Amino acid sequence: MEILIYGAVTSAIYAMLAVGFTLIFGVLRVINMAHGEMIAVGAYTTYVVQNIFGTGLALSPFGFSFHLPGMNTGGWLYESYFIFALPLSFLSAALVGIAMERTVIQWLYRRPLESLLATWGVSLFLQQFFRRVFGSNNVQVSSPSYLSDNWTFHDIIFGWNRVFVIGFAGLIVLGVWLVLTRTSLGLLIRAVMQNRNMASCMGVRTGRVNMLTFGLGSGLAGLAGAFLSQIGNVGPSLGQSYIVDCFMTVVVGGVGNLPGTVVSAFGIGLADQSLQQILLNPVLGKITVLVAIILFLQWRPAGIFVTKSRSLEG
Repeated sequence: MEILIYGAVTSAIYAMLAVGFTLIFGVLRVINMAHGEMIAVGAYTTYVVQNIFGTGLALSPFGFSFHLPGMNTGGWLYESYFIFALPLSFLSAALVGIAMERTVIQWLYRRPLESLLATWGVSLFLQQFFRRVFGSNNVQVSSPSYLSDNWTFHDIIFGWNRVFVIGFAGLIVLGVWLVLTRTSLGLLIRAVMQNRNMASCMGVRTGRVNMLTFGLGSGLAGLAGAFLSQIGNVGPSLGQSYIVDCFMTVVVGGVGNLPGTVVSAFGIGLADQSLQQILLNPVLGKITVLVAIILFLQWRPAGIFVTKSRSLEG
């Protein structure tokens, strides 16, 4: 049962990351190697918000020292910081993603190698930026009491922070599905995903759709970072631990396919945690999952679900 809980938490994180990644790749056809750094943006935003609600935060970016004042709150007001951190994590990561799309990505469409290298360069830049601003060492975000307590059931301990991650991930996936199927933005995203040229001929501002999609996908990664800050430390290389798993989840689920991405996330997350516990070796468990994915893709190269497209683009 404990393996299932840890596997479900890992799966929930993969789902939040991969849904954003598959939206970006499905619409823009860009492999965003900086997607992991959007996780760190969300996690560091949570760290900053926590300190603003507390005693403040001393920073020394690029040799200039200053103190970010805090509100010195206590009790329930201090512990409500995470409620404010969630939307701010989404917003900060979305804004960084939009800035990245406007300044770098929009000039590299239909150039997959150049866009991959460019986003990798942005990833390295952001990691160094985090080191300059927050330092090279990991920082710790303390969980509010309503997330730090445990629940025991038949001698099995469930951490409320992990249960919260699983539940909120489900709400996020449901929210993305509703946006894609019940809103005008979702209609535009699906139109551009299926046939960009036809959508443009029908008057769709594809550039604006690209920007908003990149912002939405990056914001989802920022939310994942906020949750990760509650179950582990936050550091400049936080996102690098998840980017490969995120990419594998998208490929196995079917590029641009939301249901396939969710199914793939839970399959890979559960398999990953189960094998690590069974083999008693995290590295060997990761390798086993990777080999299984490679064999699966030999059988179904397009993934679990194939996204149908009417695009005539070459």
